[in-house]
Amino acid sequence: MALAKEDITWEVKSTMELRKVKKTVQGHHTVDGAGVHLVRVLGISTVYDYDPFLMLDSFDSENPEDYIKGFPFHPHRGIETITYLIEGKIEHQDSLGNKGVIQSGQSQWMTAGSGIMHQEMPAAVPKLLGVQIWLNLPKKQKMAEPTYFDITGEDIVCVDKPYGKVKVLSGNFDTAKGVKPPHIEATIIDFLLNPGQSVTIPTNKGENCFIFTIVGPAYSQGELYPAKTAVLFEMEGDAIEVTAPKETASRFIFFEGKPLGESISWGGPIVMNTDEELREAFVELETGKFIKHKAGHYK
Repeated sequence: MALAKEDITWEVKSTMELRKVKKTVQGHHTVDGAGVHLVRVLGISTVYDYDPFLMLDSFDSENPEDYIKGFPFHPHRGIETITYLIEGKIEHQDSLGNKGVIQSGQSQWMTAGSGIMHQEMPAAVPKLLGVQIWLNLPKKQKMAEPTYFDITGEDIVCVDKPYGKVKVLSGNFDTAKGVKPPHIEATIIDFLLNPGQSVTIPTNKGENCFIFTIVGPAYSQGELYPAKTAVLFEMEGDAIEVTAPKETASRFIFFEGKPLGESISWGGPIVMNTDEELREAFVELETGKFIKHKAGHYK
């Protein structure tokens, strides 16, 4: 459970050990899909450090030409894709007939599982701001039935605090409970800190946690980390502390999950455990045997 700094008693604070920063990854500009300009933060080189989180892309643009070409139909297997929009609109559909829209303040948690073909097409809006993160599936669930798990605005618990605002997508914050994910019970919390304000977030033992500074820089343990940085913390310790600069607000997303500790074989949009499984997936794509279930479904 996560607690705000002022909600933790002095006695509890005095016994809490803050986690130290282990690693940082600064996002870099790239182009993906049919010509979408984005900031890629996590990828193949970071999978074992940030386990079970695989990839993190950030969208942040006021120019529709940067993203309206979108991500036409493409395959996924062996992972979950989580799209969270702070601002914007993304229309999506798949080869099984499912379709829908992700609006501002909403999220979609898609389990690709055994295999699905889908597309995501951002609409032209004044601003597109959000993230997509890929979450690995354990070996025993790699070939699970594809499902969609929409997290609407009503599902996201919003908490107003003296230091800012908190939106709980999944996991817990204080007494607020977000949704329970279908497979990997990862925690995702969106924090907006007012200038000069701090929050202390207790962490779960044995789980990896990191923050992503999506808008503006943030301090942790005296170090200032620029916007679009994934700050990974050591496993040892009970909590992390984040502070906004005195001059500006800071918005960051907190991620936490239990590492799988499994081997990873990654090729494009498919992530398996072995090279043989990866080759088999691409052979099935070429031979029309990739889709194992006739219909994905919503939970």
